[in-house]
This record gives sequence, C-alpha cells and structure tokens, in this order.
Amino acid sequence: MYKPGGPIIDALTRIQNNQYVLPAIQREFVWQPEQIAKLFDSLMQDYPIGTFLFWNVEAVNSHKFKFYGFVRDYHKRDSHHCPDLGLLPNQTLTAILDGQQRLTALNIGLRGSMAMKVPYKWWSSPDAFPKCFLYLDLLAKGDAEYEDFKYRFKFLEPSKTKDTSDEIWFKVSDVLNLKAGPSMLKWITDRHPNLDNDRLNLAFEVLAKLHETVHIKPLVHYYEETSQDIEKVLNIFIRLNSGGTVLSYSDLLLSVAVAQWSKLDARQEIHNLVDEINGIRDGFNFSKDFVLKAGLMLADISSVGFKVENFNHENMQTLESLWPNIRTAIVLAVHLIADFGLNWQTLRADSAVLPIAYYLYHKNLSDNYRSHNSYDGDRTLIKGWLFRSLLKPSGIWGSGLDTLLTALRSVIKDSTDPGFPIDALNQSMRQRGKSLTFEPEEIEELVSMNYGDKRISLLLSLLYPFVDLRNQFHIDHVFPRSQFKPAQLKKDGFDDNGVELLRELRDKLPNLQLLEGKENIQKQATLPVQWLRDRYPGNNGKGDENAIKDYCDRHDLGQLPEELKNFQQFYDKRQTTLKSRITNLINKA
Repeated sequence: MYKPGGPIIDALTRIQNNQYVLPAIQREFVWQPEQIAKLFDSLMQDYPIGTFLFWNVEAVNSHKFKFYGFVRDYHKRDSHHCPDLGLLPNQTLTAILDGQQRLTALNIGLRGSMAMKVPYKWWSSPDAFPKCFLYLDLLAKGDAEYEDFKYRFKFLEPSKTKDTSDEIWFKVSDVLNLKAGPSMLKWITDRHPNLDNDRLNLAFEVLAKLHETVHIKPLVHYYEETSQDIEKVLNIFIRLNSGGTVLSYSDLLLSVAVAQWSKLDARQEIHNLVDEINGIRDGFNFSKDFVLKAGLMLADISSVGFKVENFNHENMQTLESLWPNIRTAIVLAVHLIADFGLNWQTLRADSAVLPIAYYLYHKNLSDNYRSHNSYDGDRTLIKGWLFRSLLKPSGIWGSGLDTLLTALRSVIKDSTDPGFPIDALNQSMRQRGKSLTFEPEEIEELVSMNYGDKRISLLLSLLYPFVDLRNQFHIDHVFPRSQFKPAQLKKDGFDDNGVELLRELRDKLPNLQLLEGKENIQKQATLPVQWLRDRYPGNNGKGDENAIKDYCDRHDLGQLPEELKNFQQFYDKRQTTLKSRITNLINKA
C-alpha cells in the first residue's frame, strides 16, 4: 500500500537505528559525488525524486536472512561496501527494495563523507583519498559548472572551504542540529558580520530552504509491501530492476548465498570456479547458475530448485563447509566430459553433468579416475549414459529438471552398486517419462541429422569409440562438399531433381565421419578413394588394399565408389548400416 511521505530526518534516524536495512539482494552503492549533489539540488528545487519501495519484514522472519546497513563514510578504496549487520534479533524491519542509492546519498550527504581518488595519485598513497564532506554555498545563484543546478552543492575538504565575500560554505550535515529562525541567522552573521542586506537575505533564504527540506517537507513517499512471501518479494525486485541490466532470479539467490557464508567469499569462489571450468580443454559455457545448482545438489540440500528456502542460513553454512570437496568434484566432472570430447559446442545441456559430478563427489573419486585402467568400464558407462541423454531428440534436461535431478541424486546416493548405477538411473528416468530408450522414429531422426547439428559428434564418437576425441577432431564429409557443385553434377549427368537430392544428402549423417583436424585439412576436396590411397600408399604406391579395407570397415564406409555418380548407392548402404548400428548400440544398458 502507498504511504504518505515523511521528512528526510526521520528516514536518517531509522537508518541510524538499523530500522531501515538493505537485503542481501541489493547491490553496492555506486553513485558519484556529482549525483549526490544533483539529488540535493533536486530536493531543494522541489523536484520529485520518485517513490520508494519498502518491504515490511515481520519479527518472526527478520532472523532468517542477513541484512546490511547503509554506507555512511564512503571510501573508494577502503570502505565502499555496505556494512554487514549480522543476524539481527527478532524485530520488525523495513528492507529497502527500491531507493537504496537515494537513501544512501542522503545518508552520506547529511551524516557522512566521501573519499574519492585524486587523479594521478597512487592508490597506495595516504593522501590519494582525501575525506570530503558535502557543502552548500549559501551565496551561489546556481552552479557555473553544472548549468541545470540552482544550488551549489559540492564535496570538499574542510581546508578548502574558506569563506570569501562571494562564498559562504555551509557543511550540510550541520543542518541536522540547527534550529530554524534566529539560530540560522546567528550562524550567518557570526561568520560574516559585514554582509550587506541582499547577501544576508540570500544566505538566510538558502539555509532556511535546506532546513525545511530536511526537517519539514514530507519527501519520502513510499509503497509498503507487507507480504512475507519472499518469492513474491524477489520477483518484485526483479521487475523493478529490469529496466537496466536484467537481474536473473539466480543473481538474487547468489546475493543471498553471499550473505550467509562467514569464512569464504561466496561470490568470488563461484565466479572463480566458473572461469576455471570454462577454461578446460576447448572451453565451455558454464554459468553461475550451473555452479549454484551443483552446490545445492552435491551438498544434499533437500531439493535442487532455485527457491529461497533452499538458500537459508543453515543450508548455506552446510554448503560453505563442504565447498572444497564440492569444488573438486565439479572440476573433475568437467575434465572428464572434456576427455569424452565434449566442449561448448557439443554439450547441449549443462545440467547433464550434475549427476556425474554428484557420483564423483559421493564416491570421493580423485583425478586418477580419469586415466586409471581400473575405471575404464565405469567411464564407458558414464559416457554412454551421458551421450544418450544428450542425443535424445525429445530432450531429457528440459521440463521437470529439478525433480529429475533430485531423483537421480537419490538413486546414486542409495545405490549399493560399486560403480556408476546405470540400470537404476535408467529406470528412474523412465518412470519420469525421460526414457533413454530410442524409438524407431527417433533413430530415423538421428540417422538423418544434418551437418552442424551438435549431436553428430556425440553419436559418431559412440559409434566409433576408437576415435580419441581428446585430439582435435573435425566433422568431415566423406565425399567433400566442394564436389557437389550444381554445374559439376549436371556435367556428370544429373538432372535438376538429381542435383537437388544429392546436395541435400551431402550434409546428412551417412556422408559424415570423425577425422583428425590435420588429416581433414589435408583431405580437403579429394574424393575418398584417392585420399585413402594417398594415406595408405602401400609398396607400389597404388594403395594398400588391406589398410584401406580396414579403415572402411572400421568407419562403416563399405565399398567406396571411385566416382561421385555412384554417391547415392554409397549413401543408401551406409544409412542402412548406421541405422542398424545405432539401434543395437544406443538402446543397450
């Protein structure tokens, strides 16, 4: 509900007594001195400064989350963070959802100071950040530096406020204890006993206006949200901040998590981890959302949903205490999927990594899991399960994600299987409509995938596991794309319909293979038979038939035609072979 405004001095008193507080979702104070001066000028000119949004936090809820106080003495280097108020005792609070910057500006201008860096001074220099207070020149008729200002407010060092016949600098914070009327007149005449009447009247008028602005005028108009539903409050906050850089729900929850950690800097830890895992091998695009959800999952917090109750003080303390091991498991999981050949282009769903990370964490596995021979079979199971989940046309890691992840976590935690519990995981997924069994139409869709589909390298690496994807491999056209130019095809005897069909089949799975990057560059536009003869020249230089046949058998290429005119026969045969291999392979386990 909307409430009538109160005077600024009342708001400052409530800030001083920690009745007005900042929730953890608020950002830091970011205004510059000029912006504070402009706010005071606007207030003095009776310009509207907007309605504030307050959230009334009942005493029974005030202890659930940390709150912060308002910055008073701002120092760019040493003191620019909002003070941590700790866990407040049960008391009714007013949390500021909209208006932090304005209220902090008032608090600094009327009760505090600003220490900004002097240009060309070293950051470490003791005089690089002089302490300045907000002053008002009582004799100024506007500000030449800022033409739209009617009043001249400036942050100055006290030593630089020497009065002259043209300047009377009044320290704005002194107005808090200054009474109206004769006291103001006495302050002016004591400082400047020889002022003429015009200047005396101007100075008195300006000082009286400042006093009225701070003590009398009802300027702090606000809307008060009384709901105790934190989800609603966060959504209100998101809406308010959507005009600039859009805040995501997880941004706010990260702020809540930051507030709950006592020993580690949660924000820095999470951001550093995101940077580290995104830099592994060929790179990934993991976000802080992924790390936050991983934290919820690996710490065995009741559910992995981005809900405020999951980010309470107790859960965040648990997450902080387990963080070193959780961090290790996340890094190991990403290294493992990079060993499988995945990267930012082929990992279609980041969430698919979470059950693997939980398994590694639960089993307390170390980095030697990636290479030790005793884990070969287990790694193969994980790779097959992961790739099948990423290959599913219908999508496994979409709707119902939090419920699925929570269920898979329970399966892994409760399993007595010494290795990756793939059967139990498949059953749990099937019960939730997320079966990893591929129906005939899904296999048909896979075998008809087009070049550029992120799933192609996943499927080819499953079909041909002897290809070590830790090396730089390309998706190669068996018959090079450059051979399918319309003019050349027509020259080879194909009509318009034939040209269109061949150019369509050119980019589908049966004409694709995994090839090491260096070899793919060397192959370029060479027809496959000639390229294989060059690769395996044999003793007579005409091609080692056994080596060529072995290569073709391993890659299901069959009897390669010498010329492009027989491409469709090659395509049809390989399509049939791939369909059979995919059916037999992908529905195993």
